[in-house]
Amino acid sequence: MNTKHVEGEKKGDLVLYALSTCVWCKKTKALLNDLKVDYAFVNVDELPEGERNEALEELKRWNPRCSYPSLVVDGQACIVGFDEAKIKEALRL
Repeated sequence: MNTKHVEGEKKGDLVLYALSTCVWCKKTKALLNDLKVDYAFVNVDELPEGERNEALEELKRWNPRCSYPSLVVDGQACIVGFDEAKIKEALRL
């Protein structure tokens, strides 16, 4: 799967499933960037069909509704939607 990586302070293993056109996804990326944390993200809508299906199958494990943004934290929890307080809590900030 074609994930992109943003360098920053390691606060766990963060993977953001997003859409390139989603305003809430952009807000989540902006928050993570402002917090200067290390994370990976994938804009699911920009993937070729085979990779998109793979990404959706992975996302369904965490968020069966496949809504965006979905931030998987340490392979243990998923924060669905833009929720600044939950994101900061998950990153222990």
